[in-house]
Amino acid sequence: MQPRIVKQWTTQTLPSDWFKPQQADQNATESLEETVKTIISQVRKNGDKALIEFAEKFDKAKLTPQTLRVSPQEIKEAYSKVTQQQIDALLFMKQRVETYQKQQLQPENQTNIDGVKIKTVLYPLESVGCYVPGGQAAYPSTVVMTAVPAKVAGVKRIVVCSPSDADSKVNALVLVASDICGVDEVYKIGGAQAIAALAYGTQVINPVRKIVGPGSKYVTAAKVLVSKDVAIDMPAGPSEVLILADETADPRLVAFDMVSQAEHGTDSVAGLITTSKQLAEDVQKNLVEIVSLAERSEKISMSLKEYGFIITCDSVEEMIVLSNQFAPEHLEVITKNAQDLLGRLIAGLILLGPYSPVPLSDYASGTNHVLPTGTFAQSFSALGVFDFSRRVSIVECSKMGLENVKSSIKVLTDTENLPNHYKAIDARFQ
Repeated sequence: MQPRIVKQWTTQTLPSDWFKPQQADQNATESLEETVKTIISQVRKNGDKALIEFAEKFDKAKLTPQTLRVSPQEIKEAYSKVTQQQIDALLFMKQRVETYQKQQLQPENQTNIDGVKIKTVLYPLESVGCYVPGGQAAYPSTVVMTAVPAKVAGVKRIVVCSPSDADSKVNALVLVASDICGVDEVYKIGGAQAIAALAYGTQVINPVRKIVGPGSKYVTAAKVLVSKDVAIDMPAGPSEVLILADETADPRLVAFDMVSQAEHGTDSVAGLITTSKQLAEDVQKNLVEIVSLAERSEKISMSLKEYGFIITCDSVEEMIVLSNQFAPEHLEVITKNAQDLLGRLIAGLILLGPYSPVPLSDYASGTNHVLPTGTFAQSFSALGVFDFSRRVSIVECSKMGLENVKSSIKVLTDTENLPNHYKAIDARFQ
């Protein structure tokens, strides 16, 4: 019997709640929400004082109201700590994302129906807060993915929050990326307390109109809790990849893709759904070999053992049903005739073929890697330029146009017992 590093099921042995492993411990979820509520309450009550206390508690950072915000001098120093290659790579990513986002913006559209002119225009939000995770790793790419679409949309005030280290410093590449992308303010705070500060403001930090960006389960819970008061992009929690594959897939590549996802953290989800029993066994074997030699192998192993899975199906139809139940953040499709499945799949992002792994979309495709997780791909989309805009319809009607619809309005206002609605129309023809 080959060793197994991830859970392995068939459709006959599959638990009914298999697609919600991160919600398995309901008590922990309720406890987490109470913890986050307490943090938000403290920030709303005590402002900067609470932020400083939480920074010391969670990040071991010694901050003051004067050092909460990253200074121009700190950004200048950050450039001396990074290489030109890293700067060039960030500029390359920025250019890719910017190009794709600009293509999403269509010129003003206008329709004219019998004298009624309608056009839809986009107005940028006044301000946005971009959460950039820290801790286990630094993510300058998330600065690019959140700030660039906001800049393309025309947002005037872009704020980044990212946790500092024990030396009270934000990661140098995060600062360089913020400068490259035109971020206006950077603050040295992370976690649920950063979300609370962005939502409600403190003495130093002014609140924003919308909060975007991925984060830990605490950050995600905080975003959901403050969403009654400030707009958010989506619930974007621990990262996920699901791979749909048949016998044509290379088990070694599938295993590498699962490992690459698991390295995000011990709560990352990596799964394979396949119609090939042989592929399932070969992927298990490759996972054991790859993880044993991988950097950060201990965390990868913990992630795969807790949240990794392989499911063997009897048909492509079963694969599609299970995939859509999971509604993954990233969905890799490595099957023959993969294009034929497209209209039937639900995911935050779909990657087709063996040469379209998740790291491509994370860094170089131009698409956004801030995506819905935890089955929310069933109702949310990737972060994009429209998330930073307000769509407004503008209506202008001629007298003839109003006369053309007058009789229909009369019928409908009578039906809904709103006679004064019709009188407002009719008065224009008296």
